[in-house]
Amino acid sequence: MPDDHYFMRQALREAQKAFEQEEVPVGAVVVANQRIIARAHNLTELLHDVTAHAEMQAITAAANVLGGKYLTDCTLYVTVEPCPMCAAALRWAQLSRLVYGAADEKRGYSQLTGELLHPKTAVTSGVMAEECGELMKQFFAHRR
Repeated sequence: MPDDHYFMRQALREAQKAFEQEEVPVGAVVVANQRIIARAHNLTELLHDVTAHAEMQAITAAANVLGGKYLTDCTLYVTVEPCPMCAAALRWAQLSRLVYGAADEKRGYSQLTGELLHPKTAVTSGVMAEECGELMKQFFAHRR
C-alpha cells in the first residue's frame, strides 16, 4: 500500500515539471482512498496569475473529480509548506489531511498562524523535507 513517501515522490515529480517550466518548483497531489485524484504544480508564470499555486490548482482539479467543493476524506501532499492564501483555501475545502515536505520560513502559513487550516485538518510536516528543499534551493540558485 502506498505511503506518505510514495505520494510525496509523486508531488516532487510535479515540482520538477514546474522547475523545467521556470516556475517556482512546488508540486502537489490530492489522494482519496489511496488513489491520486489530482496532480498539479505552480503555474503562476504561465497563467500570469499570482493565485495559480500548486495547491490552488490541485484543489480545483480534485473538486472537479469529486463533483463537489469539499475535500473531506482527502489528503493533499505538497512539496513546500502552503502559504497563507493556500492554507485558507484548504480550510474552505475542508481538507482532512495536509502533508508537506519543506517548511517555508519566509512565506509559510505557520509563520502567520497555524489556525488558518480547518480545525479538523491533520498536518504532517517534514516528509522528504531535504529533497523538497533542495529542489527549491537549486531553482533559486539558478535564478540568481
